[in-house]
Amino acid sequence: MNLIENDNYNIGHICTRRQCEQGRGGKRAFRWISAHQETTDYSFTDLDRESSSFANALQALGFAAGDILFTFLPKTPEQFFVFLGALKLEVVCGTLFANFGYEAIVDRLGDAKARGVVTKKSLLGKITRVREQLPCLQVIIVVDIPEHLSADILSYPALMRQASPDYVARPTAADTPSVLHYTSGSTGKPKGVLHVHGSILHLNRTTREVLSLTESDTFWCTADQGWVTGTSYGIIGPWSLGVSQIHYGGGYDAKLWFELLRDQGVTVWYSAPTALRMLMRESAELYKSFDLSTLRHIFSVGEPLNPEVIAWARATLGKDIYDTWFQTETGGIMITNRPGLEIRPGSMGTPLAGIEAAICGDAGLPLGNHVLGNLCLKSGWPSLFVTYLNHPDVYARKFRDGYYYTGDTAVRDDDGYYWFKGRNDDVINTAGHLISPFEIESALLEIPEVAESGVIGAPDALLFEKVVAFVCLRPGTAYSKELEIKIRLYVSNRVSSIATPQEIVIVDRVPKNKSGKIMRRVLKARYLGQDAGDLSTLED
Repeated sequence: MNLIENDNYNIGHICTRRQCEQGRGGKRAFRWISAHQETTDYSFTDLDRESSSFANALQALGFAAGDILFTFLPKTPEQFFVFLGALKLEVVCGTLFANFGYEAIVDRLGDAKARGVVTKKSLLGKITRVREQLPCLQVIIVVDIPEHLSADILSYPALMRQASPDYVARPTAADTPSVLHYTSGSTGKPKGVLHVHGSILHLNRTTREVLSLTESDTFWCTADQGWVTGTSYGIIGPWSLGVSQIHYGGGYDAKLWFELLRDQGVTVWYSAPTALRMLMRESAELYKSFDLSTLRHIFSVGEPLNPEVIAWARATLGKDIYDTWFQTETGGIMITNRPGLEIRPGSMGTPLAGIEAAICGDAGLPLGNHVLGNLCLKSGWPSLFVTYLNHPDVYARKFRDGYYYTGDTAVRDDDGYYWFKGRNDDVINTAGHLISPFEIESALLEIPEVAESGVIGAPDALLFEKVVAFVCLRPGTAYSKELEIKIRLYVSNRVSSIATPQEIVIVDRVPKNKSGKIMRRVLKARYLGQDAGDLSTLED
C-alpha cells in the first residue's frame, strides 16, 4: 500500500478511511475484550465511522486545528475513536493514565492549556475537583452518561448521536502537530513531548521491519494508551498497515493472558519486561497446557530486558524475546533486537538502517567501542519530537552538533550492538569505577530468593558513591545474615567486586512507573530523606 497519498500525512485518515479505500473496510480492526471477557469486534469501517463522528462532534463544539484535547480513560474502545477522530480534525491529542491523581491532571492539562478532556463518569470527580485551576478547559466529555449534565459537562453518546458519521480529513502536512505525551524527568514538572503527523512514516516502517507485522497477523500490544508505546504501536503503527489487533481491558493475570494468546490466535505480542518477569515468577506448570504454536514473535519495550528473562522464555515457552529501545521523545523504535538479528541477551540490539547512533563524551566528542558514554542519535528521523511544550530552552539543550542526546548511557561493542547502562543520573561512580545499576539489578534477579530489585548510588565519604541495593524478597523468604552474604558474593562473582552492594535494604516493593521502569530517583530520594518530586507516573 502507498501509505501517503496526495501529500496527506493525517494519522487519523490513514488508520481508518485509507484502510477502507484499500479494500479493508470489512476486516476486523480490533476485538475488544472487556475485563469480564466480553468481546466486541470493530471493523475498519466501524473505526472510520466512529472516529469521523467524533471529529464532527468536536468541530461542532468549536474545536479546530492546533487545539489540544486529552483523553483521561482506562482501556476502552472510545479511546481509539476519540484519538483518531481528534487527529482527523488536526486537533492535538494527549493521553493520560486513568489512575493519575489530581496533581498530575493539573500539571498536564494546565501546562498544555487543554481545551477539552474525554473521561468516564467514575473519573469525573478528579477533574471537577481541580476545574478552577484549569481556566483553559472549556468542555469535559463523559463517555458513559446518556445525556449532558451541564453546558460544559457533555455526554459522548449524545454528541455522537447528533454527529454525521462522514468526515473527510483535509490533506495534512507532515509537520502538523499530532500527539502529546508527558514525561517526567528526575527533577521539575512533567514536560509535554510533542509529535507530528509525519511520524506515521517511521511508525509504519518499524511496525513492518521490527515487529514484522503483516495483514495476516493478529497483534496484541499490552501497553496502556497513556504511554507512548500504547499510541505508537497500540494504535498508529498496526492500523497504518491494516493489521487486526486485540485490546484487553483487564489487568495482569498470567493464566488469562495465556488463554488470550492461545484463544485469540495472537501471532505477535508486544509487552513490558516487568510483565514478562512477573510471568517468569509463575509456576512453569502453568504454561505446559497452552499451545502457543500460533505465536510467532514476542517483543518487549520500556526498560532493559534482563538476560534471565530471555533464558526463561527459551526454556519455558520455546520462544525468543526481542527487546526494543525507544523513548517518548524518539516516538518510535530506534535501536532494537529483531528477527533475523542474533540476540545477545542484555543488549539493546543494533540501530535500524538509516538511524545513526553514537556514544559521545560529555564534551561532545565520539567515544570508541567498549567505552561508557552518552547514547546519542543523529537527528532527522520522522518520529523525532519537535519540542517540549512551553520549554524550548530544555528542548534546545537536548541537541548538540546535530545529535539528540537521549539522557541514557550505553556502550557499543565491536559488532555494533549497544548495551544500555543507565540514565545519566543513574550511573554509579564508586571508587572511580562507573557501575551500571541495571547490571547489578539483573544479577540480583538471578538469585532465587529475590523477586524485585532496584539499585542506586548514594554519597559516601570514602568511595564517593556506594552501591545501595533495594531488594524485595519472594513470599515466604526471610532475610538473614546468610542470605546477605549470598547476595554480596553472587553480585561480586556475577558482576564484579566493585559492584558488590555496600548496603542492602529490604523493601515490600520496588517503585516503578506505569511503563515498568524502576524509579531509581524515588529510591534515592527516600534513602536520602529528600523530596521525590513528581510521583504521578508511579504504578499503584
